[in-house]
Amino acid sequence: MEQITGNRLLVKALQEEGVEYLFGYPGACTIDLSDELYQQDLIKIVVPRHEQALVHEADAYARTTGKVGVCLVTSGPGATNLVTGLATANYDSVPLVCFTGQVARHLIGNDAFQEVDIVGITRSITKYGVTVRQREDLGRIIKEAFYIARTGRPGPVLIDLPKDVMAETGSGVYPQTVNIRGYKPNTSVHTGQLKKAAAALFKARKPLFLAGGGVIISGARQEFTRIVDKTGIPVVTTVMGRGAVSTDHPCYIGNLGMHGSYAANKAVMNCDLLFSIGTRFNDRITGKLHAFAPNAQIVHIDIDTASISRNIQVDIPIVADAKAALTKMDQMAEPAHVEEWNREIEEWKKEHPLRAKARDALSPVDIIDEINRRFDDCILVTDVGQHQMLVSQYAQVTPRKQLIMSGGLGTMGYGLPAGIGARLGNPDRPVVVVTGDGGMQMNIQELATAVLEELPVIVCIFNNEYLGMVRQWQKLFYDRRYSMTDLRAGALTRRTGFAEHPPYTPDFVKLAESYGAKGLRVRTREEIADAFRQAKENTLSPTVIEFLIDPEEMVYPMIQPGGTLEDMVLDS
Repeated sequence: MEQITGNRLLVKALQEEGVEYLFGYPGACTIDLSDELYQQDLIKIVVPRHEQALVHEADAYARTTGKVGVCLVTSGPGATNLVTGLATANYDSVPLVCFTGQVARHLIGNDAFQEVDIVGITRSITKYGVTVRQREDLGRIIKEAFYIARTGRPGPVLIDLPKDVMAETGSGVYPQTVNIRGYKPNTSVHTGQLKKAAAALFKARKPLFLAGGGVIISGARQEFTRIVDKTGIPVVTTVMGRGAVSTDHPCYIGNLGMHGSYAANKAVMNCDLLFSIGTRFNDRITGKLHAFAPNAQIVHIDIDTASISRNIQVDIPIVADAKAALTKMDQMAEPAHVEEWNREIEEWKKEHPLRAKARDALSPVDIIDEINRRFDDCILVTDVGQHQMLVSQYAQVTPRKQLIMSGGLGTMGYGLPAGIGARLGNPDRPVVVVTGDGGMQMNIQELATAVLEELPVIVCIFNNEYLGMVRQWQKLFYDRRYSMTDLRAGALTRRTGFAEHPPYTPDFVKLAESYGAKGLRVRTREEIADAFRQAKENTLSPTVIEFLIDPEEMVYPMIQPGGTLEDMVLDS
């Protein structure tokens, strides 16, 4: 077998793993690897404008294709700029393999230029991390990394590559199989536990399905929908689980939790059996733990053993992949006698429907309604903030539409780069990004990436001139003390005591045009439709639509901080 360098073996490994896109940014410790990548044309290289954006692009590529996202950055600051994106992917179970450059082995630990212990830094936010110490281990480690990233509960894996290791020659063989002692992901379903759960489900008078992001990650939407169709049991979802059944399904109630619908939260508080699938029961859906689903027996299906009974003590635990468990569950499904329970839920829907208050000014819901009308097959991406919660409440998510966002970490700046990654992985599907004026500016430089890659991503900026979600809390719970949330604040406002504000900066339309994108501004609801028409006609570059939103816009319902699902603040 020909002897080749570690750099060449890595390129060969990526090709054998079927990697389509590599999201990378160069530097001194990876320049030789960049040179090897230059000499091949099977893998397309996407160069962003910031490493944080790079990992979000790979993340969304992975979420929307089901493939592993691949990143390459240099040592030091290149590696540390991955941290936020790794944590984002870790919380949301996204399969990534991230390669970081590292100084030569004899310099490690000597505070060399651009040296950091990136494996140590990211140990708690990756599924696995390792520094390659010997050239002969390189092929095996890469093979294991891809396997670990995509199996079990998916997640990010980091491989740190010392420059001297990668320069060494060695075997050019890339392994075909993996055998990792101590890592044996569960692929079976405990039939006895599943039968016990099914028996409890059909015995209950007020059963309720809770679908989390695990249903979508495992590709189990069809199986879950069949079970819901057969049983007629109502469904609530987490924000990440929205779309587990179509949002227009008659059994679907809505999201639960901090910004969940009144009916969904009431259903959780009053059910006698909560059949949950693929959720971590984090604080944003539970509120105070002791008061969550107080009358319910709880079933929990999850692929991650550590997630079961970590936050909420469950009665029937089932460690299994959601798709495998629901496929078996489908064989046990039968009509449930829930007519009276469904009538009770319908009364809650009528009592406090999820409906935005009518306003004269342009409303975010007007924009989301237009997206619903115009895009029956698309990928909808959100950033983080009020707009994210509004999309999670009002966007229609059907089998032909996909909704992605940073759910577990809540990463501002995710939206635009995620839209880029989604469009690269799905070149024939429209991609619509909904972001805020705050989140947009955290990775706005990626407009250059979108322009150069000729990606017709439609970016909707909900500009309310504030960091809206924090401002909402300040309005409700801090006596309108808008500390650090006014994005027009600066020297002038300090001089005048906020009596005067300068014009908003930047001018998003001019900035978009300076990058080579199309820029539009919408002030009234009558202008929304034409803006989207123009955006859909612009097929070779991104379109940025700035929607001028009233700063007073709020997201209701919401749960008070530290409250229970009963403590909903409603739009009066």
